[in-house]
Amino acid sequence: MPRKVFPLDSSKKFTDQQIVGHNRWHPDVPAQVHVKPGDVFRVDCREWFDGAIVNDDSADDILNAPLNSVHVLSGPIAVEGAQPGDLLMVDILDVGPIPQEDSGPLAGQGWGYTGVFAKRNGGGFLTDHFPDAYKVIWDFRGGKATSRHVPHVEFTGIVHPGLMGTAPSHDLLGKWNAREQALIDTNPQAVPPLALPPQPDSAILGSLSGDDFERARNEAARTAPPRENGGNQDIKNFTKGSRVFYPVFVDGANLSMGDLHFSQGDGEITFCGAIEMGGFIDLHVDLIKGGMQTYGVSENAIFIPGNTDPQYSEWIAFSGTSVTLDGEQRYLDSHLSYQRACLHAIDYLTTFGYSAIQAYMILGAAPIEGRLSGVVDIPNSCSTVYLPTGIFDFDVKPGKDGPARIDPGMGVPKASA
Repeated sequence: MPRKVFPLDSSKKFTDQQIVGHNRWHPDVPAQVHVKPGDVFRVDCREWFDGAIVNDDSADDILNAPLNSVHVLSGPIAVEGAQPGDLLMVDILDVGPIPQEDSGPLAGQGWGYTGVFAKRNGGGFLTDHFPDAYKVIWDFRGGKATSRHVPHVEFTGIVHPGLMGTAPSHDLLGKWNAREQALIDTNPQAVPPLALPPQPDSAILGSLSGDDFERARNEAARTAPPRENGGNQDIKNFTKGSRVFYPVFVDGANLSMGDLHFSQGDGEITFCGAIEMGGFIDLHVDLIKGGMQTYGVSENAIFIPGNTDPQYSEWIAFSGTSVTLDGEQRYLDSHLSYQRACLHAIDYLTTFGYSAIQAYMILGAAPIEGRLSGVVDIPNSCSTVYLPTGIFDFDVKPGKDGPARIDPGMGVPKASA
């Protein structure tokens, strides 16, 4: 096993650990771990809600999830010699659930979860259609996931970190806060909100203390969106064998990571949409000096995906265009066309006996493929959703005899309020 540089004790809360990570982006969060170019090391990662979500048949914990506290990240990890303008090369050598613990109270100990947030708490990709809070528990066995809440489905996990990135500079942090506040100001009362401004409540900033902590907690950026430093990109194919090149904005690069997923569909469309878990990630790092200018990577990481994804040979695909449900034409709206493709897939799966929320959860957690299939044919963008037929234990393809009828089981827990 590689040298563990960021250990986590599953019996302790995130803030009680030997090394305390962070849940905001800020250049002044001190790096408590230092590695060298060429090093191979292991990092433990906490489930993004730090154990607030439990393995039961209620969604009340999703409804009341402590959103101000996320994401709990492992890091920062400083890489010796890294300077602004370099590219930090990171290889994902291995990634998986909490090791040597088959079952336990934390997501990653033999199980994980997928959730839909209530609309007032951020909702999901289809929040107007599913405005309430829901939760699905998935059990892990032999690298595959099954659920008592969504029966007749089994798939191999594409395990990956939902979030990884380098620290922003003070200048870059200021740009983030200014542009996102300008967006919020266009509709401050929007539900869900248009963006998340700095939130000092529940801020965790590693070993930063005193006046420095008080200043930084009011400036630090939330970790929810992806930005120029990488961050919460939620790329399902960013898995074992991947190599990523991050822009470096501060000395040491200050790499952080977390939000591990056992599996996810393209887009993480339920928002808490992957199968969330805690676990570990093994990394190798190196530097390309001056790489940002050499390769024209002034912002946003580039990556080479791994080749360990499960191989599905048969798919059923659904398309959508940029026309609203009530018939309004939109101009090349790819966000809308992907929503419509997802809704068509959900409608289709309900003909076999699934509820709409069960179908939605399948699209969020299973390894579906989402694609922009046409973005030039005015006025309609076309998006497609590819659903692997092999994840079902019944024939999901259309036929002359009509759809098979499955027992949907107990269904998906919905929050009580």
